[in-house]
Amino acid sequence: MIPNKLKKGDEVRIIAPSRSMAMIGEDCKQIATKRLEERGLKVTFGKYVDEVFDEDYLIASREHRAEDLNEAFADKNVKAILTVIGGFNCNQILDLIDYETIKENPKIFCGYSDITALSNAIYKKTGLVTYSGSHYSSLGMLKGCEYELEYFKKMFLQEDEFEITSSKEWSDDAWFIDQEKREFIPNEGMYVINEGQAQGKIIGGNLGTFSLLKGTEYMPSIENAILFLEDDEGTGPNFLMEFDRELQSLIQQPEFKTVKAIVLGRAQKNSNMTKEKWTKMIKYKPELNSIPVIAGADFGHSTPRFDFPIGGHAKLEAKDNQIKLTIKG
Repeated sequence: MIPNKLKKGDEVRIIAPSRSMAMIGEDCKQIATKRLEERGLKVTFGKYVDEVFDEDYLIASREHRAEDLNEAFADKNVKAILTVIGGFNCNQILDLIDYETIKENPKIFCGYSDITALSNAIYKKTGLVTYSGSHYSSLGMLKGCEYELEYFKKMFLQEDEFEITSSKEWSDDAWFIDQEKREFIPNEGMYVINEGQAQGKIIGGNLGTFSLLKGTEYMPSIENAILFLEDDEGTGPNFLMEFDRELQSLIQQPEFKTVKAIVLGRAQKNSNMTKEKWTKMIKYKPELNSIPVIAGADFGHSTPRFDFPIGGHAKLEAKDNQIKLTIKG
């Protein structure tokens, strides 16, 4: 099931299935709301979006987070659901989700990072295409948000498939603390590690979170998939080793032999990744020799990012360091 695209007057519900909106600054909320309203959308908020049940976790209670999600899908007026921000614990609510209601009320659901668990679980349990991409909070970035807004429009307000081109610059600074003090880095763009052509359904998101679903009823099939994978800087200088072993664990899944291609999102600065390190990781794995692999795509925990559909469709051509990546969903 592919949800309907948004049109003027549609209601967008903001919920916090991971960390609470209480940790988001007022300037960020005002900017994000204004940007959605400027696109003709009506913004509403879940009942428990600001709740902090536990100061260590900075989340609402398990029951209240699930209630806001279920209510948003049940509400006929709501046409899209955006998550506030990521975190660590949204897999706590997977067993409290009303998947039958979601099947009966398909609509856009979008977020990234920790939300990867929800997006992939919903797709697995219902067949509804979900989206990895903009949080409500990421739309509140004052400067350097043009690329993200462009792809938000292409993904959610337009019907046609579209080609992904790289942003001109990127950032990995604490913009949410100081909206004026920014550091932008020229973007070298996507690059080819393994050449080839492929097409298939898109599965993935944040690799560490996606890995939490393995062996559970919430893990989607990766058969004939193009995997979109990224991870955050949480492991610091051990990023290479951690990403390597989680990727290897995915390779060892029975369905992996049918995977068509891999698209790797850009790593954060503190991950200390380079083209050489990404290439070494992939080339060390003989299981990947026969499929195209590209890296440096604009998704993940640095900004900006494009939105992509989990369960949607991608076409990839990678040859002579020329890349054509097209998605639809």
